[in-house]
Amino acid sequence: MGFDDLGVRLARFRDARDWAQYHTPANLAASVSIEAAELLECFQWGKRPAREAVADEAADVLIYLVQLADTLEIDLVSAALEKIKKNEARFPTCDEGKRDG
Repeated sequence: MGFDDLGVRLARFRDARDWAQYHTPANLAASVSIEAAELLECFQWGKRPAREAVADEAADVLIYLVQLADTLEIDLVSAALEKIKKNEARFPTCDEGKRDG
């Protein structure tokens, strides 16, 4: 299953509960941040969290991110590949840094 299929499944879940009215870009972006904080909380104070707890929180982050991307018509895979290209140009490899320095 890819991001598109996941987006369709999430839209069906949302629509069956009439939640689209709450899924504004601002609400979804806030939810990504809130869930990311809950993911971080798993590791607070040097905890070794249960894998299932981390998976649940990571899934929540992904779910809200996919819903945000769907709402804004962003292809997450293409966006990620473009960001990697930008980062490759911005940050040289270890070998490139040694040649230039």
